[in-house]
Amino acid sequence: MYVSNKVKDLPPYLFSKFQKRKEELKAVGVDVIDLGIGAPDLPTPKFIIDKLCEEVQNPTNHRYSPYDGSKEFREAVAYFYQSHYGVELDPETEVLTLIGSKEGIANLIQAAINPGDTVLIPDPGYPVYKTAVHLAGGNSTYLPLDSQNGYVPMYDRISEQDKQDAKLMFLNYPGNPTAATVELNTFLEAITFGKENNIAVIHDAAYDLVTFDGYTSPSILQAPNAKEVAVEFGSLSKSFNMTGWRIGYVVGNKELIKALHTYKSNIDTSQFLAIQQAAALALRSDLSDVRKHNQIFKERMERMYQGLMEVGFQVEKPRGSIFIWSRIPTGYTSAEFAERLLEEAGVIVTPGTAFGPSGEGYIRISLSVELNRIDEVIRRLKEFTSKGVKSS
Repeated sequence: MYVSNKVKDLPPYLFSKFQKRKEELKAVGVDVIDLGIGAPDLPTPKFIIDKLCEEVQNPTNHRYSPYDGSKEFREAVAYFYQSHYGVELDPETEVLTLIGSKEGIANLIQAAINPGDTVLIPDPGYPVYKTAVHLAGGNSTYLPLDSQNGYVPMYDRISEQDKQDAKLMFLNYPGNPTAATVELNTFLEAITFGKENNIAVIHDAAYDLVTFDGYTSPSILQAPNAKEVAVEFGSLSKSFNMTGWRIGYVVGNKELIKALHTYKSNIDTSQFLAIQQAAALALRSDLSDVRKHNQIFKERMERMYQGLMEVGFQVEKPRGSIFIWSRIPTGYTSAEFAERLLEEAGVIVTPGTAFGPSGEGYIRISLSVELNRIDEVIRRLKEFTSKGVKSS
């Protein structure tokens, strides 16, 4: 009686289902290893925490934030883009503070589309895109991605009707769940496609600083004239291990940012100012802590990758993100395999179908546990597969 149809029609958030089963198994003594949710387990760097503690003592920081965020944070975002990407941004019109990029992505869709409008979303891709389009009354159309094509958009597989109907298109590199990485040329093609079809391009760069082996993830705003059609979402959650702080930003096209600013100013008052000040210091840092954490994630990735190869799984070694995207043994759906792995081995992974129909046959593995736990996962996988599960 008191629930809207759009909420009634939402499927249960898959991760909450696995978390509930995790607690049930732990209650009966099962040692569950959770590789499901992409939340870094490493600590927030001390200098950021120290800055927060300092700013909390300032009474002026306990007032409402400006609706677009503090000037200091927006200027720090602009500094980061200039120093890291060579991209110039106007902190007043091309930067907006967010309460985490997930919130910003969902609210941008509300601010940019009308009911019935079409949005192109990656398949496989972060499930929040589709959910947010549904809540805004829009229609999601899958943007095809394929392992054989390096998980870059295949625009030739989009129908002419969908090109005409689409208002927004989402990209995400380094990718969740696929861990796919791209070079600037992919963004050049995306901007060209967006201009030719009058489609705004939204790049989710949540994992932009989490990279390995000398790879540097480009910004879509490095593409010439990208700001004419594109915005980019950034987050401190993964790069600085600040998931619970809920601080992020969006940069780029002034019109889209103004629309999001107008929408958000009616439903929130931005993030706690002390958090914004600490986050500003993080973005102005030399990123040495980011590199240290990346080295830890790289070691975990190498260990997990080698273990999966030994078991016989088909997997590509990633150059970024905190995930490994792996094929599953034959004879199972992704959901069946993930459920059996949890029940029989006490290991949580995310079935690929959580990220779209093209995720069938895959699982996403998070690198959010220490090396000794990864070793235990590999041991359990070997025991699990020895029971008659044939590797792919």
